[in-house]
This record gives sequence, C-alpha cells and structure tokens, in this order.
Amino acid sequence: MATRTGWDGKTWGANQRITLDEALRVNTINGAYNSHEEAIKGSIMPGKLADFVVMADDFHTVDKEKIKDIEIVRTVVGGSTVYQA
Repeated sequence: MATRTGWDGKTWGANQRITLDEALRVNTINGAYNSHEEAIKGSIMPGKLADFVVMADDFHTVDKEKIKDIEIVRTVVGGSTVYQA
C-alpha cells in the first residue's frame, strides 16, 4: 500500500500510494468498521479481542521496501501467544 510495489518489483498504481499510518489504519480500525466489528476489533483496548503481532523492527524506521522483510517475533490471538520466534 505504501510502495505499491509487487513481489515482482513492478510498481502498480504509484498515484494510489498511501502513508504507513494510513495503511495501518486500513488494516486495523477501518477493517473492523467495514465488517461492523469495531466494538470488538481494530484497536487495542480493554474488552476487545487481543489479536496482534510483535515485529522485530518499527516499520516507521526501516526503508519502505524492507517492511515486507521484517520478522514477526510474536503472534498473540485471543490474549494468548500462539507463536514466538
């Protein structure tokens, strides 16, 4: 979304790029709103489902082209760790 670059290295619709914060919002709060689940999903708050990942790097500080390569070090689903590197 932020680079509009496919796995083959080609750029698709460069004029449709969005910021990293916009991409995060699309995949969290906006996605939950779209499925009418914003009361239980989309943000980390007491009472909401606790599904999230912990990444090895801050995607705001790495080169946009390297975001796809950031290691997932922990995955939490329903408040329980289901994966830990």
